[in-house]
Amino acid sequence: MKEIKAIIPPHRLPKVRSALRNIKAFPGMSVTKVDGCGHHVASPAAGVRETLTDYSPKVLLMMVVPDEMLEGLLQIIVEVGHTGHVGDGIVWVTPVERMIRLSEQIRVLDC
Repeated sequence: MKEIKAIIPPHRLPKVRSALRNIKAFPGMSVTKVDGCGHHVASPAAGVRETLTDYSPKVLLMMVVPDEMLEGLLQIIVEVGHTGHVGDGIVWVTPVERMIRLSEQIRVLDC
C-alpha cells in the first residue's frame, strides 16, 4: 500500500474530488486546509509585510491506496489538479507498512 499526499489550490479541489470519486473502489481521502509558499526567493526589495504574507491557501489531500490503484490515482490528481501556473502544488508518494481501518473492527491490513 502507498500513501499519496497532494497539495493543490483550493479551487481545484471540487474537480479533483469529482474525478477521484468516479473511480471504482476509490478508498476515500482526507482533506485539510493549509497555507504554503513556494521555493521562489523573495526579492531583496520586499519588505517585512511581503515576507510575512507570501503564503497562499492550499488544500492537502491524503489517501492510503492499494499498490494497483496508485498510478491511476496519481494520473488523475496530476492532470485535474494542474493549471499550468506557478503554485499548482506538489504530489508525493510514501510506502505504508500497515493500515488499520477502524470501522472494520480492527481488521489489520499488512502491506
